[in-house]
Amino acid sequence: MYRFYKTISVVLHPIMVPTIGIILYLLILPNSYTSKQKTALLALVFITTYLVPLLILALFKKLNLIHNFNIKGVKERKVPVALMIIVFYLLGNTIENNIKMTDISLLFYTSSIALTFAYLCLAYQLKISIHLLSLGISTGFFILIGFIYNYSLPIVVIVNILLAGIVANARLYLKMHKPKEVYLGFLSGLIAPFVVYNFL
Repeated sequence: MYRFYKTISVVLHPIMVPTIGIILYLLILPNSYTSKQKTALLALVFITTYLVPLLILALFKKLNLIHNFNIKGVKERKVPVALMIIVFYLLGNTIENNIKMTDISLLFYTSSIALTFAYLCLAYQLKISIHLLSLGISTGFFILIGFIYNYSLPIVVIVNILLAGIVANARLYLKMHKPKEVYLGFLSGLIAPFVVYNFL
């Protein structure tokens, strides 16, 4: 069981979710983007949200700023989370202004805001689950997109919720988080897209 939950945590790691979300968006929702635009978007998102964080974590580990890639401690989380707040904001800004994909930029602005909330929680020694935060954002984003375009996406939403449940069990089983940190992570991620959409 340990190996299963460990695998789930790795496969659905927060740095993987944005790329998976974009692939789903491009496959499921009708759009007029060219193959070149889709490829450019996927490459940009993958490099920025997967390779860059991976390199940052590897550098931090080499500098002994973190003990391992799990980043268990509150103190260890502060700098990586702060950096990702900036990375996601800049990515959203780049996509909105240069690629003109407003829906996609919303996803990354939302991620930046949600991570800001996670960062503020660290001041209260509360390390909400970034795994569940990312899945909450994905769930909320597809619900919101469905409302905006009057396009039903029940399967995507249900699968997101089921995966969130599995990941939540994994994080609790591995003793990476307390229950309230898991629940708060998912709920804050779920709400974030609606907050950003209504205020930006």
